[in-house]
Amino acid sequence: MRGRRCAQPGRFPRGWLAGLWSLCVACALAMGMPARAAAPLVMTLDVRGAIGPAATEYLKQGYDKAASQGAALIVIRLDTPGGLASSMLDIVRDMLASSVPIAVYVAPSGARAASAGTYILYASHLAAMAPGTNVGASTPVEIGGGKSGEGEGKGQAQDASTRKAINDAASYIRGLAAIQGRNADWAEASVREAASVPAETALRDKVIEIVARDLDDLLAQADGRSVKLGGKPHVLALRDARVVAVEPGWRQRLLGVLTDPTIAYVLLLLGIYGLLFELASPGAMLPGILGATSLVLGLFALNLLPVNYAGASLVLLGMLLMAAEAFVTSFGVLGLGGAAVFLVGSLLMFDSGVPGYGLSLPVVITATLASAALLGIMLVAVVRAHRRRSVAGGDALIGRRGKVLEWSHGRGMVQVAGERWQARGDAALHPGDSVRVRGRDALTLAVEPDRTPFP
Repeated sequence: MRGRRCAQPGRFPRGWLAGLWSLCVACALAMGMPARAAAPLVMTLDVRGAIGPAATEYLKQGYDKAASQGAALIVIRLDTPGGLASSMLDIVRDMLASSVPIAVYVAPSGARAASAGTYILYASHLAAMAPGTNVGASTPVEIGGGKSGEGEGKGQAQDASTRKAINDAASYIRGLAAIQGRNADWAEASVREAASVPAETALRDKVIEIVARDLDDLLAQADGRSVKLGGKPHVLALRDARVVAVEPGWRQRLLGVLTDPTIAYVLLLLGIYGLLFELASPGAMLPGILGATSLVLGLFALNLLPVNYAGASLVLLGMLLMAAEAFVTSFGVLGLGGAAVFLVGSLLMFDSGVPGYGLSLPVVITATLASAALLGIMLVAVVRAHRRRSVAGGDALIGRRGKVLEWSHGRGMVQVAGERWQARGDAALHPGDSVRVRGRDALTLAVEPDRTPFP
């Protein structure tokens, strides 16, 4: 019989065998080819302005995020006049403990890494600057004064505490310089003599490793460079790097606003005024709530700032003296004296030597005038309210005039404010006499004769 050939049992058609063979070859080739490496991740953080608690928290958050995502490098773009020593020490400590290499890049052109910024630059694993930037002047400002190493200040003897602080700062920055092999002598000069140099000089003197036009130039020059990470050599692999910017969260932004000395100062004053207004007008609610909230936020900010508590005490004393003017006849002496004390205390309240953490004179003068005006208006209104005779309730009858309707043996009926009242009094009265109310006991009025004829 003729018919279709059936495939023999246990055998695959030739087409299937060829396809299976091709699949096996493709899998073998794929397994033998090296997997394409993922592009390295570079995270950037921007620090602008004074170094403070907000910058510390923002940078720490960036370090943790970079470590969790396996970043190859962290780049901190820095532009700062300096800041708080406590915040700077926290930032340096976190940088040295980071598991991800950190490059500090003073940029853009015109930026600087002064005072605390110099320590942060020296603590980095890779130091870079843009053309037209400068670094240095890292003398502790609260002790360095304005004549560091020049003029009369150069020949003056320093007391023990000043020498101790400068020696400690110089030793600290020399230790940071030794970690990455940077110029320790210049670092010490930046502390003792407030030395400051531009980017090109910093590169020549081995203060930094790179001068880069922009971030791309920085990454190109850093690729393949060896840095010390955790005390061991680490080669940076940054070819075709993927750059991701880390923005500060709402908490860091809020902290940055609150720790501005001007904002903290205004919040403190608003808090005190709000509570005073609430005490003067109980039940207003809104001034009390806003005042309490402002006061808490202001005190929280003061806890993080370099506050001179003698200055803060003078501010409160000045407010008390201005308030006393409303109750004591001093012909303006207490008010003017309180305003002067308030002005001096405000100027002393924050350490103006710390870059970015002083109050400007126009702000202080405006606050002083506003405080005097607000306290004066508020306290005058309070005094008038207390002196004003009540126009409702039982006390409204005190001092009112009336006319005797009936009277016998120290008691009778009187007409006051168009109403008949029982009354008592010690004087001998007759119907038609004019009386004045001097007190009230329940429904009985205490009256006394009023010699003014009743109309």
